[in-house]
Amino acid sequence: MHSFVMNYGMGLPMLSPIAGIGLGVLIIWSIIWKGLALWRAAKRGDKVWFIVLLIVNTAGILEIIYLFFVTGAKFSDFTNNSSHEHHHQ
Repeated sequence: MHSFVMNYGMGLPMLSPIAGIGLGVLIIWSIIWKGLALWRAAKRGDKVWFIVLLIVNTAGILEIIYLFFVTGAKFSDFTNNSSHEHHHQ
């Protein structure tokens, strides 16, 4: 069985390249969702949600819940380049 953690040097664990790539993908995924959620919370004036989303790191899970279930956003809200604003309150 392959271990994702290898010991190098003075007993300090280092991630294998596969685990490092996975962690990098997770970080990028989380930053994208956090950015979208924070942007939407700020535009809606949702101060409590903004603070919670800023502080709590859930790998995008809380951000996705906020975006699609709390605010009712759709994927097209983030992919449509039109100049009109969507307000779901």
